[in-house]
Amino acid sequence: MHKYIFECKKIEKHFYRGKEKLRVLDNINFKQVQGTSTAVIGPSGSGKTTFLHILAGLDSPSSGEVLFKSKNLKEITENKRAEFRNKEIGFVYQFHHLLPELTSLENVSLPIMISGKEKEEAFIKSRSLLNKVGLSERINHTPSELSGGERQRVAIARALSNTPSCLIMDEPTGDLDSFNAMAVTDVVLNLARDFNLSIILATHDASLSKELDNTFNL
Repeated sequence: MHKYIFECKKIEKHFYRGKEKLRVLDNINFKQVQGTSTAVIGPSGSGKTTFLHILAGLDSPSSGEVLFKSKNLKEITENKRAEFRNKEIGFVYQFHHLLPELTSLENVSLPIMISGKEKEEAFIKSRSLLNKVGLSERINHTPSELSGGERQRVAIARALSNTPSCLIMDEPTGDLDSFNAMAVTDVVLNLARDFNLSIILATHDASLSKELDNTFNL
């Protein structure tokens, strides 16, 4: 077993606006032990979302290396990167991005079926995940029939649908009131324990960050 799920070495990310070079991440070094949780904190504009996208393989650094379980993501093919994103990483955005015409059960099942599983097998697993996040009574509701906190919990269940090694979350409580934020926090902590998940999340929520094992300041 690899000790570190992620190792980042001298990560830089920049963009160009005309001839002006905009540096978003500068010489970032980061390690996370498997099975632990880290809150990524920092002011707005510090590059938290960009950093999470690079970890998840949704973006590439301008320079530096990202190692996942000792494997350099820069050295694998695009097909393998897609497989990595599908099987190893569960990503939860601040806004849930659920498909509005699908029920909770169907939203969670979709990635499982895309990975090649039969519909009935996908539904069995999705029911279990929705039960884990406290939504067993809401499986046939569409997103418009759910509260903000419930929608985010469906998104978390969907992110776990292919049994990833790491759950990466971008401001998961940022759009929620305090009651729903606490409910989502409890769900995340319980899932981390139940599934032995590695968790990396960006947050401005001090009550959430203090519950995690580590803090990484950008």
